[in-house]
Order: sequence, then C-alpha cells, then structure tokens
Amino acid sequence: MASRRSYGDGCGIARAMDLVGERWALLVVRELVLGPKRFTALHAGLPGVSPNVLAQRLRELEAAGVLRRRTLGPPAGARVYELTEWGQELEPLLVALGRWGARTPEPTADPYRSADSLLLWLRSRYDPAADLPRLAVVLAVRVGDDRFAVTVRDGRLTVERAVPAAPDATLAGDLPVLTDILQGRRSIAEAAQNGELAAGGDVAAVDRLVDVLITSRPATAQAPVPA
Repeated sequence: MASRRSYGDGCGIARAMDLVGERWALLVVRELVLGPKRFTALHAGLPGVSPNVLAQRLRELEAAGVLRRRTLGPPAGARVYELTEWGQELEPLLVALGRWGARTPEPTADPYRSADSLLLWLRSRYDPAADLPRLAVVLAVRVGDDRFAVTVRDGRLTVERAVPAAPDATLAGDLPVLTDILQGRRSIAEAAQNGELAAGGDVAAVDRLVDVLITSRPATAQAPVPA
C-alpha cells in the first residue's frame, strides 16, 4: 500500500478514498456486497476492466483489509474473493451512492452489466414509505448462473446471493429482461408468454413490489442555472 497515491489528508473521507477511490475499486466492492465471487465471475460483471487491472485492484483491496481470498470447501474447491466484515460496512454507502446517482439530471442509457448491480438497485430504490400496506414476500431470482434471495418484510428489503428455501415467487431470465420487469417497463405475463421469463408462485406479490419501486422513484436533481 505504501506505493499507492495518497491525498495525505487526515480526514476520514480522504483516508477512505485512499483505500477505495481508485478507478474500479468501488465497483469491485459492489460485485462482492451480495456474496463471494470467483475472479472470472468478477470480470464478467465488470467487462470494461482488463484482467490485469482487476487483479491489481483485488490485491490493493486485500492489502487494505477490505476483502480476502478463501477456498470453498468440497466439492467446489474454488478460490473466491469476499468482503471482510469491515469491507461489508461499505454496503449502506453503496446503496446511498446508488440512490444519489439515480437522480442525475441526464440518466445514463447504458444497460446494467451485472446482476449484482441490478439487485443492489432494488436496495437503493426501495422506500418503506411507498410500501403500504406492508408487503411480505421472499423472491428467488435467477440470472444466468447467479441466484439471489430478495426478502421484503416489515418495511425492509434485503438481498443476498443465495437460494431461498421456500420462496413465495420465482423469476428466472436474462439480465435485460429482468431489468425491464423489475423497473416496470414490461409485464411478467408478457415476458413469460414470449418465453423470455420463467415465473412461478405469487406473481401478484412481485407486481406489488414493482409498483412500490416505481412509486419510490426519486426526483431528478436540478442542474445549477448558469449565472
């Protein structure tokens, strides 16, 4: 870490930026917030970064104590990267940053490039004030090889990389289709009828969740008017 550039500022914000302010660093953290990943899966979620730069960021974040490597038990035996307990504390910061970024005056038209980014969008968009009467649902989401458990209960939405034991509803499809579904641009019935989506269980509860997310859309920030 001694060779890295530093702001040389004792402020906690500057010290945090010394650790996670390099290009791609926070996006690496984003990809690991919901659970551990192998190097190949990390690169698939960050296709714009070269393998060499990704490996460098992983080394830096590991040296900083933000993440660690471990080997999964049998039968997998694969080496994965995961956030440390300290690194996991960045989750609310990422959710808040995502909520703030969604208010940009000129939203980007670029598609989501990883399932993790879409599922974290759910965390940043969900507003308990829009969820009345309270929704209670466990949703199993499958995007390619990725599996997620989305739980909404008591005015709180959580997401983890896991397969829920007894989900109330299931959704399985590719990333663009699931993005359109969860952001309310297409209906579950239409995508399922076209064979683009596999859906089961309490689909009406998923529709309710989508309504909550749409209602929770943040107001766009106003760009400053030139003097």
